[in-house]
Amino acid sequence: MRFLQWLLAASSTAITVLAAGPSLTRSFENTNVQRTIELGGSLTHVTTTFAIKALGTTGSNVYTFALSEIDQERTSLFEVKLKGGTQELKVKKLGFDAKSNAYLYSVDLPPMAENASATLVVNSILVHASTAHPSSIKQAEPQCLVFTTEAYILSPYPIISERTKIRLPSPKVLSYSSPKELTKYASSSSDSKEQATGTRSGAVISYGPFQDLPVTANELFQKEDQQLLYVHYEYDSPIVRVVSLDRSAEISHWGNNLNIQDNVHIKNDGPELKGHFSRLELQQAKYFQKTQPQVLQHITLQLPAGIYSPYYYDSIGNVTTSRYRASPPLKPGQKTKRSTSFLEIRPRFPLLGGWNYTYTLGWDAPLGDSVKYDAKEGKYVIGVPFMTPIPGASVDNATFTIVFPEGAENTLVFPPFDVEAMTKFTHVTYLDTIGRPAVTLKASKLTDRHTGLIYASYTLPLRSHLAKPLAVATAMFGFFLLGMFFRRVDLRISSTPLKSSS
Repeated sequence: MRFLQWLLAASSTAITVLAAGPSLTRSFENTNVQRTIELGGSLTHVTTTFAIKALGTTGSNVYTFALSEIDQERTSLFEVKLKGGTQELKVKKLGFDAKSNAYLYSVDLPPMAENASATLVVNSILVHASTAHPSSIKQAEPQCLVFTTEAYILSPYPIISERTKIRLPSPKVLSYSSPKELTKYASSSSDSKEQATGTRSGAVISYGPFQDLPVTANELFQKEDQQLLYVHYEYDSPIVRVVSLDRSAEISHWGNNLNIQDNVHIKNDGPELKGHFSRLELQQAKYFQKTQPQVLQHITLQLPAGIYSPYYYDSIGNVTTSRYRASPPLKPGQKTKRSTSFLEIRPRFPLLGGWNYTYTLGWDAPLGDSVKYDAKEGKYVIGVPFMTPIPGASVDNATFTIVFPEGAENTLVFPPFDVEAMTKFTHVTYLDTIGRPAVTLKASKLTDRHTGLIYASYTLPLRSHLAKPLAVATAMFGFFLLGMFFRRVDLRISSTPLKSSS
């Protein structure tokens, strides 16, 4: 029986790998797979280590990964490195493969001899993998989440040994699954069968090791042998979810200024409040130092150094409960970088589970801190962060708009990661004549790892620098001419008084 499984695994591996690309690729064997899942609130961090062995001598060194439909929907970040290396391998998305019933990704490996081994480290982040259970609680009750995942990792190659560890934020575990079907790929000893169904040690739950798994990236295995695991645990922090984030960056050479403005819609993704909200109960919990983990009362943001005139308001107006700590200025002769600034946002009301809040945050910064002029190319280059992350929060939809100076030409934008859409348009504001070129980027399922710089380059001819003062001078000259005209033209109906009859 086990021999037939290996034959099916070999044939399925050849079909799956050939479907991943038109060129002939060599096959691999997973000698050991270790998966570690770090549970949290909105974000779940997964680190998977693949110890692989190259089979055969012909074919390109292309290794293929597989994700199930559940993981594909939740995966926000997927990075691959060689163990011990610092440079990430380029990941190619191959899309859904019907034969393997999975979404395939591939990386190009360095040349490997026959039976040579290598270790790949895959770092991924899942969004909304843990959900509130129960879905509604009272204000003073603990907040509990449930996490689900698949027991076996999908792979188009056979797996000799596999183990999964789930690390929780605290040892407060209510329950976890122990499917007896997991003993199918465990060794014959009783200890191995017990370990296969799940063992707990403090805040860590382990499954496996599993031995001699066939190719798991096929529909037959997923229907007959794949099992779902769940963990029900307490979480002592608010679950912050950014529903939408709209950032605009406006460049002004005349004002030597870079203006950043964020329009943010956040939501507490924890269990909804059962009953009414009691501010008295909240104050009593503070006085007796009893935390209410599902209540979001403040957010601390790390802002760039050197900014000035920050502002924060919501739909009602300015929120005076926020606290801003600016970075200290550089001393004369100091060449080190300044520390970052901090802004503590306190909404007008505490956010409980299911509650929403929208606000606007912005600031100005010296243009010279972000823009450099390339004299050889004759162009300006600017770097702007894609977003200011909220710690531990996921971002469902993000929009970034960069507005170039009026008259800018040869505009190019280089995002730090793949975006879903990029559109160009003309932005018109006060004192503009032809409008300003602008570019909008759209992305979804973002995390605090998507905070890289967006680089943009553009050229600004001399006539563009003179366009605004010439427009102002022309407008002022026109007003003077209009005033002179009305000054010298008599608009009265009659210039002579009427003579009265006697």
